[in-house]
Amino acid sequence: MNLRTIAFVFARGGSKGIPRKNLQELGGRPLIAHSIECGLAMPEVERVVVSTDDLEIAEISKLYGAEVPFMRPSELAGDTSSEYLAWQHAIRAMTVLTGEFDIMLSLPATSPLRCVQDVKNCFNELRLHSEADAVITVQKASRNPYFNMVIRNEEGHCRIVNESSGYVRRQDAPEVFDITTVAYAAKTTYVMNSTSLFEGNLRCVEVPKLRALDIDEPLDLDWARFLYDK
Repeated sequence: MNLRTIAFVFARGGSKGIPRKNLQELGGRPLIAHSIECGLAMPEVERVVVSTDDLEIAEISKLYGAEVPFMRPSELAGDTSSEYLAWQHAIRAMTVLTGEFDIMLSLPATSPLRCVQDVKNCFNELRLHSEADAVITVQKASRNPYFNMVIRNEEGHCRIVNESSGYVRRQDAPEVFDITTVAYAAKTTYVMNSTSLFEGNLRCVEVPKLRALDIDEPLDLDWARFLYDK
């Protein structure tokens, strides 16, 4: 079955941790270019679309082969704005322009070390499991709430998050994962009829830590540049 798939890169102009983050340089190209190029490299993807409120991001995105057929409203581009609402806005806008499509991929610019196969794995997991509404990418967590994570009360006293777990060795505790921003795949009908990815049937694919780096702070960008150069 041929599923119409559109890849999106959601890129706000504002960023507090790293000013103009989506346009920061990595390997001679802006971060957003890495996501665009990844989407363009997938034959399953019909088109790569950037959703942004920023004219400079829009122009640079076009230079790297993406389409910017609409601008994101300012109310969906603030520091506290819900990206899920931006997803719904993008699906709605593209449906008006090109007709209904089946799958949306989100390829955040903050994970430039992903490879195309990581995204393909995410896409294929959704395509092969008809009951799934969406697929996220994850990496093995370095800490486990069943064993070696604590919370602290107002008096400063710490205790294990899950005191009743009874696990005395980490190897015996359930395996847990960190959500990454490598890729998201979702059925458009699900996104348009829900308020969160976690409402439905969610699956995940694991990505190696070195390819799952999420750039949020300046140190993350330095680390990404080091890894990219190596």
